Amino acid sequence: MTLPDLECTGLTKRFGTATAVDAVSFDVPPGSFFSILGPSGCGKTTIMRVIAGFLDPDAGDILIRGRSILNTPPNKRPVNMVFQHLALFPMMTIAENIGYGLRRQGMAKAEIARKVDAALDRIGLPGIGARKIDELSGGQKQRVAIARCMVLEPDVLLLDEPLGALDLKLRERMKVELKEMQAAFDTTFVYITHDQSEALVMSDRIAVMNQGRFEQMGTGRELYYRPETAFVAGFVGDTNRWHGRIERVEGDALQLVTDSGLTLRGARHGRALSPGGRAEIFVRPEAIRLTRSAGELAHFDNRMSGRVTALLFNGAASRVLVQAGREEIEVNLPQSGEFADLARGAEVHIGWAGDQGNCFAGTP
Repeated sequence: MTLPDLECTGLTKRFGTATAVDAVSFDVPPGSFFSILGPSGCGKTTIMRVIAGFLDPDAGDILIRGRSILNTPPNKRPVNMVFQHLALFPMMTIAENIGYGLRRQGMAKAEIARKVDAALDRIGLPGIGARKIDELSGGQKQRVAIARCMVLEPDVLLLDEPLGALDLKLRERMKVELKEMQAAFDTTFVYITHDQSEALVMSDRIAVMNQGRFEQMGTGRELYYRPETAFVAGFVGDTNRWHGRIERVEGDALQLVTDSGLTLRGARHGRALSPGGRAEIFVRPEAIRLTRSAGELAHFDNRMSGRVTALLFNGAASRVLVQAGREEIEVNLPQSGEFADLARGAEVHIGWAGDQGNCFAGTP
């Protein structure tokens, strides 16, 4: 049986009366990309700092390849950490930055030079070791910061929102490059972020964190299409969300009347929901069909008419807001070109299948 590269069991950290991390357990298989996704203040950075050894846990254990590192000082742990603000040394060359940790270990100069050159090749920046840090772009600095960690051959690399300081286009490119670098070094990455797109694009598995606990762990597809809690359904991806009371349940399907008076059909997906109870229903904008003719929606469980209140143009990700009764519903705009002339105020029809409505127990 292959041991996980990282295993945390019952990890707990308190600051006074506040519990930042509440009995969290997870493991990360060798060579995988694991992300912790959650809003600011949920405890994800605290987990990272405890693993790195900058904070001591109040309870629980941390194992690297089966061995506890609780009593190991940060500089002796087989982990390295990349921060959002990369902490590269501007007075050093790129090669000196990458080789800094190796020099601290007392490695011979020739061996350091060999390892630095190999690292530069792996990050796609061969032959630039003599240049200064301020000559690099933001993305290149990011890669150098990772190379500086990777030459030390850690069992686990911790990355604390490393793309946060980059502009949008560079962040998009770095998502792909980070995944490629992780595969090139064949090292386990543990990545924390509040950006769901980063987690979904790069990760083999994701843990969604909320108020010190993990709400759900799984692949990006599992979290997106089959969230286990209302928090995950609302946090991962964009969604329409309604509150209401359940009128009827038939097998896994249910009928709900929203607080604004809409009658909607959704699915329990195995959850214990009963007539008379409060519930929330979530529907993705891309699950909703937009048409000019109500007849095209005859086979959908949920159908309604409305008027366009806004067009949110964003290229292939463009959307419209449709006012249906007292509800404003967000709908993906098809890219077929048939709605190129759609304008604010236009009458449209929308519909979706009942099993696209993901339902959870609501507050009374």
